[in-house]
Amino acid sequence: MNDTFVTEEAAVEAASVLVREHPGWTTLPGGAVRFMRAATAPIWLRWDASVGQLSHAPVLPADAENAPAVDRCQSTPSDLNNALGRVLADLGPVVRVRNADLWDAIGTAIIRQVIRAGQARALYQRFCQAHGEPVTSPAGSGFLFPTAEKVVGLSPAAFAELGMAFKRPALTAAAQAYLAHGPHWRRLPAEELVSALQVVPRIGPWTAGAAVADFTGDFAFYPYADLAVRTWARRAAPDVEWPADEAGFGILWRRLTGDRLSELTLLTLAWGDHHARAQPPPEQPGSRP
Repeated sequence: MNDTFVTEEAAVEAASVLVREHPGWTTLPGGAVRFMRAATAPIWLRWDASVGQLSHAPVLPADAENAPAVDRCQSTPSDLNNALGRVLADLGPVVRVRNADLWDAIGTAIIRQVIRAGQARALYQRFCQAHGEPVTSPAGSGFLFPTAEKVVGLSPAAFAELGMAFKRPALTAAAQAYLAHGPHWRRLPAEELVSALQVVPRIGPWTAGAAVADFTGDFAFYPYADLAVRTWARRAAPDVEWPADEAGFGILWRRLTGDRLSELTLLTLAWGDHHARAQPPPEQPGSRP
């Protein structure tokens, strides 16, 4: 920690679990830290697991605080009226920080395409360390996600050196589109943003939905029948007869969750994220474009 910084921290009401599915979170003894752009100013976020508290402040004390939106949710056993409902209720209060940087949300969703969660986290961190802006704060040091301008200028060799050659076409196309349309995209309603993103080459429904859920905090837009949700639902409640196919699961999930689709999808991902840290499965769920 750098004691030369003097800043006022904002703290979020205590919760039991912080959702850390975003690969920008770095686990530390007793908690986690993340750096993110809010408007144009970088902020730091720190999770203290011992008291279940999330704090945040600008990286530079002279910058105005652009507080991130923090979503809080909690389940009751009656939400799903099955074993999964009881398991999710046991999580207690859950908080998740919305991604204030739409470009980061898009880039993160692209990095998560097809590969396992652990591999996506490693690629994201490696990409930030190689080409992102370094930051130092009272919460520690780290890196921001490379800007769209930076990504457009990277050579094929720069991606290859990081083992990300297969991610280059999608990230480059998305960066070019974001530079052209980013201000407009940020003003769009979530449903329209999902459609707008799919105009970009190599961005399909999964990527667009995951990016918009990350940015807006509305997990009704997350591809809720994907492998991650199906896997964690089965592991949390193995006695429930979950449909094996994606389409069948999606129909059942939509019916079970009703008007709590966003919250219960997020809570299921939170359960998986929380328990994977305690005992990572051999193959963590992957994603599609």
